[in-house]
Amino acid sequence: MIYPIVAYGDPVLKAPAKDIPQDFADLQKLVDDMYDTMYNAHGVGLAAPQIGKSIRLFVIDSAPFEEDEEKKKAAVKKAFINPQIVKEEGKEWAFEE
Repeated sequence: MIYPIVAYGDPVLKAPAKDIPQDFADLQKLVDDMYDTMYNAHGVGLAAPQIGKSIRLFVIDSAPFEEDEEKKKAAVKKAFINPQIVKEEGKEWAFEE
């Protein structure tokens, strides 16, 4: 299923996302649908709030449109469930989307 991507300014993008419980129904289907949605939008990453779901989940694919098989093998394709920042370093900088 391809989800619509919410627009900049949508409240779900500013709300703190909730943890995903271990018994979350159809998690694998949601992850698969998020990849489909991301590829459909020609993206390399997608967070659940971007499809209107306020949960702590995002998917990435570092080479979604790569045709070279060797480069595809070296690509990173992962789903992150309840991710946590364990270390920060560097200067903070402002960025407006």
